[in-house]
Amino acid sequence: MENDLHNIIRELSEIYDKNSSDTFLTLYIKKDSLDNKFLKRREKACKSLLSGSEQKNFESTMEEIRDYLKKNKSDNYAIFASNKYNFLKSVKSPVEIENSLIVDSSPYIRPLARVLDEWESFTLILISSNYAKIYSLSYGKIDFEKNLSKDIMNKHKKGGCSQARFQRLRKGAINKFFNEVLEALEKIADKRIILAGPGTAKIQFKDKLPKYIDERIVDIIDVNVDDEKNLLKESIRLISENEKEKSRNAVKQLKAEILRDGLATYGIDETLKAVKNGQVELLIVEKDYKIKGWICEHCQIVKHGSVQRCPYCNDIISEVDIIEEILEFAARTEADIEFTDDEEIAYLGHIGAILRYR
Repeated sequence: MENDLHNIIRELSEIYDKNSSDTFLTLYIKKDSLDNKFLKRREKACKSLLSGSEQKNFESTMEEIRDYLKKNKSDNYAIFASNKYNFLKSVKSPVEIENSLIVDSSPYIRPLARVLDEWESFTLILISSNYAKIYSLSYGKIDFEKNLSKDIMNKHKKGGCSQARFQRLRKGAINKFFNEVLEALEKIADKRIILAGPGTAKIQFKDKLPKYIDERIVDIIDVNVDDEKNLLKESIRLISENEKEKSRNAVKQLKAEILRDGLATYGIDETLKAVKNGQVELLIVEKDYKIKGWICEHCQIVKHGSVQRCPYCNDIISEVDIIEEILEFAARTEADIEFTDDEEIAYLGHIGAILRYR
């Protein structure tokens, strides 16, 4: 799901109307809001501000969106559509996104980009000496799970093999089982892994992990194998805390690079310039910050402030949120995006970037 969402955002970031008209409608709507007054109110407000061909396209596009929603009512949706370009793409949002209807010259991707950043997938392994369960979780829900178990004797019976030989056999059986679990894990492991289980088995298993997997472990939890429900809740909480820490570390890294005059830039103008040039490795954005600007879709010039026509080609411009345009450039150039509420990003102009090169 995470890779799918990444590809969808990339695809949407490359779509825009070169004639700079208000052509694309973006609708984010919760499943329990399909029959409330939100959509009617927003539709009425947007329609009253449009005229001519833009109003006609808005009406026909809204008709297509409503037809789609009549047939699909059971999920949270993000819908991107334009009757002019015979375009409609819907995404089942894995989490609720605040209701909004946006009319612009391109699809509005910011809410989806935040979902991708804040709800990264992770792998949870619950393991003992003879039982393992591997979960793959995305956006707080289980996408996949795999069960593995092995019949391993826990007690030495009198007679038969010696105690020492019994221990060697048992250790060999556990080691073989751990190898089976590792083989399964290598096929599905996400960027972040939580390791859980009772006693020392989880630590013994961790010691067997290759470095590239061991480095992904973000926490180890001591828990009974029967307590899966609470384990899932605790794992989601830990990943949420890990995401906040990742956000803080991104700002720290940005500050460190700025102080050493390294590979970093900050502020609206400099960050916009860098992201358009494909220099940005990691874009760091204040979560709810917006700034008014304009774009000429014809020559792809983006500036903050306000003008009537493009000063470079004299074409019609569109008013935009500069942050949204920067996010689109970042998605097109495969830059990572980190949203943060760390107050120090505000001192740096609300936005900054770690660069690939100067």
